[in-house]
Amino acid sequence: KLLSLSFPRRWLNLQEYQSKKLMQESGVAVQRFYVADTASEALEAAKRLNAKEIVLKAQILAGGRGKGVFDSGLKGGVHLTKDPAVVGELANKMLGFNLTTKQTPKDGVKVKTVMVAEALDISRETYFAILMDRSCNGPVMVGSPQGGMDIEEVAASTPELIFKEVIDIFEGVQDDQALRMATNLGFKGPLQKQAADQIKRLYDLFLKVDATQVEVNPLGETPEGQVVCFDAKINFDDNAEFRQKAVFAMDDMTESDPTEMQAAKWDLKYIGLDGNIACFVNGAGLAMATCDIIDLHGGKPANFLDLGGGVQERQVYEAFKLLTADPKVEAILVNIFGGIVNCAIIANGITKACRELELKVPLVVRLEGEKMLSVHMHTLADLAFLTLLASLSP
Repeated sequence: KLLSLSFPRRWLNLQEYQSKKLMQESGVAVQRFYVADTASEALEAAKRLNAKEIVLKAQILAGGRGKGVFDSGLKGGVHLTKDPAVVGELANKMLGFNLTTKQTPKDGVKVKTVMVAEALDISRETYFAILMDRSCNGPVMVGSPQGGMDIEEVAASTPELIFKEVIDIFEGVQDDQALRMATNLGFKGPLQKQAADQIKRLYDLFLKVDATQVEVNPLGETPEGQVVCFDAKINFDDNAEFRQKAVFAMDDMTESDPTEMQAAKWDLKYIGLDGNIACFVNGAGLAMATCDIIDLHGGKPANFLDLGGGVQERQVYEAFKLLTADPKVEAILVNIFGGIVNCAIIANGITKACRELELKVPLVVRLEGEKMLSVHMHTLADLAFLTLLASLSP
């Protein structure tokens, strides 16, 4: 049985307050909020809000904050209070301390920022999203009057409560489409037009930031008659980074794996796994197949490493540095197909790495493809000799 692996790519990571700021800038209705880095700033922010009730949220990328635990002893990364003074006290037990949730490493993640926001009552919750849909060749609106819960559950149990509207990429969201979606979401009276307006503003945001998905759950209504986006998730097209520099500059990498971050600097796709055989492959499909083959023969891959097609010698060298720095690695398997990369570049990079890094683990190299012809014979001889030496290492 082949190993079933899922290799997610590293998406742009934005904190909650950053996503809300983008929404705010596009005229989308969100709760009033401030961001604080110290307990005194949090206290001042709570006073400035002058709200009936305040919600204090620790800002980390992992989910499950509400049920998390701080190493300061405080329980919960989300707290409600009506007293601004309590906000300062709680922030003092959050900032600088590690928060551990089901999605964080066992030691938790250090909280460096908190969001101080106005707490609003929600009288009704709906679900709304805009996403790119290949089958429709463009963006699609998806909504349901059943919000505040897992949309997959709604789709499975009550599919008739899922509504879709295909958006013409050239025309944008039309007024009748926005009103129809607002009606399907259950908004009535003045709230219907208000919801339709928010839908159009969310689409403007979708285009403005080159998003692949904007998901609002819940898009709620308050007892005071407001339509508010209470929580949102935004996915961005990483191919648009060249024109979304301000957005991508907000990328929070403090919680990212250091090795993955180092790999990204050299345009290498690296994901650490828990095995002991390092994989050095070009092409995501071949990399996954290589991991499957290792597992099929009783081994365990130590990583997923895709060099890509335009790899240069320095990237090969840096890739070897990453692999050899992993203490779990007991052997390295190089599996390269020369159809999309010049094998001479790979061979030169490997021989350089073997000499300079003093490789101490067995190395198995497979180079195959039409571009093998461009590999110099002395490089192949060097590679064969170094491979033999490494395989004889204790």
